[in-house]
Amino acid sequence: MLAKQWAIDDVGPTNLMVREAAVEEATGNKVLVRAEAVSLNYRDKLVLETGMGLPLQFPFVPGSDLAGVVEAVGPGVTRFKPGDRVITTFHPGRINGPGLGDARHPPYKTLGGYYPGVICQYVTFCEDWFVHAPKTLDAVEASTLPCAGLTAWFALVELGRLKAGDKVLIQGTGGVALFGLQLAKVHGAEVIITSANAEKLERARALGADHAIGRENWAERVLELTQDYGADHIFEIAAGANFGQSLKAVAVNGRISVIGVMDGFELSAPMQSLLLKSPTVQGLSVGHRRALEDLVRAVDRTSLKPVIDKRYSFDELPQALQHLDRGPFGKIVIGF
Repeated sequence: MLAKQWAIDDVGPTNLMVREAAVEEATGNKVLVRAEAVSLNYRDKLVLETGMGLPLQFPFVPGSDLAGVVEAVGPGVTRFKPGDRVITTFHPGRINGPGLGDARHPPYKTLGGYYPGVICQYVTFCEDWFVHAPKTLDAVEASTLPCAGLTAWFALVELGRLKAGDKVLIQGTGGVALFGLQLAKVHGAEVIITSANAEKLERARALGADHAIGRENWAERVLELTQDYGADHIFEIAAGANFGQSLKAVAVNGRISVIGVMDGFELSAPMQSLLLKSPTVQGLSVGHRRALEDLVRAVDRTSLKPVIDKRYSFDELPQALQHLDRGPFGKIVIGF
């Protein structure tokens, strides 16, 4: 059987095209899944445009976050059956605990990078690369959990031990940011969100943000809003010199989760705040399968609904990638 997929034959967005490829049968411990939706991440654009230094195998299929339906299973499969609704894991093989790597070769073996991606009509992967989808979400919504949803969950819940009353500062209104807002409110936290767009700030307030502020002098505004206490948790989305502002805004012994690289891959900040405030600075590379399963259960119990900015059809992938450049409010999803 042949199926359509988006792929590149060399690094560069102009090389992106639709092609047909043979669908691998489900043998051994593998599962054949029919794709229903794939959500996009800014990382997908970076991989297509630069390769990000990854050992891409051409033709290369981008994308990591898929929701679909199991069509067939190999004889060794025990976790799924035909008809099950599933989502992919971002780090194949990382079931629990630290990432799969070492100091010289940090863990970054992900779908849509080291491994083939998922913007195709069918995928055939090892059963360990999937988890059951939430019962309360449709495929488009469920596809947003493997990267953006899990990153926010890992930062606040798995590692951050978020508790009611904590003050959470969220930078921006993209996919990870809005998941952070929603999860923080579910846990009873006070949320401050930043954006340069007034309309997006109003939409964030409607989602439950306690305070919505512009980006200019945002760290000073956080200190004013908290009577100089600062933020217990900060989502550092930009990196670069913005990290210095996060250090200014973080509470003593607070936590900064470094998630995005919108301002570059370097961090710049005064050492004094780092030494005197003693915050935890945690780099985030999504999370493991067990935490994704925890998030799925939480979504079903709390009725959390991911924020979808726009749904595109399979043929509209180039337009969807352009939308990422414009800064979506929430997630961009490809429907099949």
